Amino acid sequence: MDNPRTALAGFFAALVWSQAGYAVEFTLEQANQGEMLYQQHCAACHGADLAGSGIAPPLKGKRFDVTWRGRTADVLAFHIRRMPPAAATLSNAEYTNILAHTLAVNGFDAGRTALPKDDAQLAELTIPAVPGATIDFTTPVDKSAAQVELLRNLRPVTHAMLENPPAEDWLLWSRTYAGQSYSPLTQIDIKNVARMQPAWRSPLLHGSSMPMPLVHDGVMFLQTFPDTVLAIDATNGDVLWRYQREGLERSHKKMGLSLHEQRVYVATSDKHVIALDVRNGNVVWEHKLSLGSEEARTQYQIRSAPLIAGDVVIQSTLAYRNVPEGSFIIGIDRKTGKERWRFNTIARPGQPGGHTWNGLPMAERNGGSVWHQGTYDPALNLVYYGIAPTYDTAPLLVASQEEGVTNEAMYTNCTVALNPDSGELVWYFQHTQNDQWDMDWVFERTLAEVPDGRGGTVKAVMNVGKNVMLDALDAETGEYLFSVDSGLQNVIIGINPITGAKTIDPGKMPSPETSTDICPIPFGARSWPQTAFSPETNYVYVPITESCFKMTETGKGGWLLTTGVKFDRTEQPALEDGMMGRLQAIDVAKRRLAWNTDLTTPPSTGVLATAGGLVFAGDIDPSLKAFDAATGKLLWQTPLDDTPSSSLITYEADDKQYIAVIVGMTNNHVRDITSFYRRWSGTEGEPGDQAGASIWVFALP
Repeated sequence: MDNPRTALAGFFAALVWSQAGYAVEFTLEQANQGEMLYQQHCAACHGADLAGSGIAPPLKGKRFDVTWRGRTADVLAFHIRRMPPAAATLSNAEYTNILAHTLAVNGFDAGRTALPKDDAQLAELTIPAVPGATIDFTTPVDKSAAQVELLRNLRPVTHAMLENPPAEDWLLWSRTYAGQSYSPLTQIDIKNVARMQPAWRSPLLHGSSMPMPLVHDGVMFLQTFPDTVLAIDATNGDVLWRYQREGLERSHKKMGLSLHEQRVYVATSDKHVIALDVRNGNVVWEHKLSLGSEEARTQYQIRSAPLIAGDVVIQSTLAYRNVPEGSFIIGIDRKTGKERWRFNTIARPGQPGGHTWNGLPMAERNGGSVWHQGTYDPALNLVYYGIAPTYDTAPLLVASQEEGVTNEAMYTNCTVALNPDSGELVWYFQHTQNDQWDMDWVFERTLAEVPDGRGGTVKAVMNVGKNVMLDALDAETGEYLFSVDSGLQNVIIGINPITGAKTIDPGKMPSPETSTDICPIPFGARSWPQTAFSPETNYVYVPITESCFKMTETGKGGWLLTTGVKFDRTEQPALEDGMMGRLQAIDVAKRRLAWNTDLTTPPSTGVLATAGGLVFAGDIDPSLKAFDAATGKLLWQTPLDDTPSSSLITYEADDKQYIAVIVGMTNNHVRDITSFYRRWSGTEGEPGDQAGASIWVFALP
């Protein structure tokens, strides 16, 4: 509007056909007043005739029909009121008049009834859809000459790039092999972040997903629902090409994809790994994972992005409950698409850790899913993965008396370090033995140089479990270094300072005779949304939901794994301040907690740290927030029109730094924390405007 480089916030929302009330109506006077206001405040960006200019979208014609028809008027009003982005100071009545003018230009006739300025009343009015119109997210993409050139000029993503990505790119899940979710970009910093505003927004089809986009040379690559890969102009949201997997009965939650040379590597819901041509989305090769019979294949899922390590594409699997022998990590030859090796996440008899399954035969051992992203150290030639627990906990509850047999259940809740060329297990470390509470340590493994306490540094691999306890290990040997407990759990009561072995409170073990509070709840004080690490502060930043539950024989809340003990609600002492969310900084140099910032609603995204001294996180408010990385002070926030539900990234294109977040996708974490917050706060139906899935992208004016 006042700035020609600014786009209308939320201009391209996902289509959600509304069943609300009456057709929208406005008066001629409102439309005339709105035209004057539009020319004064909006035309510089969107054109005098609403046809759009530069990266500002058109506000009439097909774009308007696809974006706004069939929706309630309050949704469009929400976005108009954000304008002009740098100084949205008009009154609600003036914004309503601009809305009336926009409707008039799009062929709606003025009437006798004024368009209301109140949101509740606008929510009762629908912008009529074109009769018989639908939106097809799979229509072919018509590229302009400039867009063809953009794809043609994409540089191959070399091994050197992956090991040291260009500052402007986001080439890997968590940006680098180290899994830090940290960017060296500094254009947006603590001094100017308060000026950040929407740059563009693009619709997505709603479904189950928890994606992290990648960006290379100004092109964004995104795997979204349903098993669809998009190449997008990262400056304006225009789709450059689209690949959609055909013949799927359902699309499983996906966390991302990978880039290497001129290929995009993608895991599919029918348990294939495919390589697409980065310039057009055509399939180069595809590998069907060997998982047994067609019936057996239905018991597995793939969620994590493929990990490129040298000439191997590494893909992990997730096994449903009670699948015999558990899950796998599989290495695929990058050039041929053929399987090279397979690592079993459940220790076999005779292997290291094979005696830790309480004497169970192999056919009765299960679990060990790997549904989170791996990390890679090229210098050590090691890849690191976290292994989930088993859900069949009853056979492990009481330790066997047989000599040499234990019930730790390796490699569940372990960090495993593998040779990526062969799949050989180099070392493993178990963070919690015999997990009877579903307190996973399955999440990202973060690599960083940290002080060793003797005046030097050590390369550590760190991870934070559902209980928000951080464990740090020597990345080369797996030797235990230290732990930092955030104080949100009550199951572990001691840690051996030499070995890192945990002591469990015996009163917290499942028992029919015991009714006790367990903290946190099984969906975790943190879950799949990743932590971030800043080498500037030596802080790990963790998104947290404060929660507890009651373990009881008589509860109504459902089964706790297979022990037969149920769980139910309990008092939440940590929530007496009315704050369920928290962003926690952990100082890994001093091995202690740093700062924490309490949030009313829980975070629902991963955390992003930048060299601009900032930490970004989204929550179910729904909003996106920026904090001072050194102090936790809230510096900026903006409302969103649906729950942010992805990992955050930042990138630079055409000399402008952007922050991107995906909203409106469903996944277990967002579902669980939203339901938990609603029950506790009594805000059923809130929070969130639920406007649909889309990508929001922000930048400085």
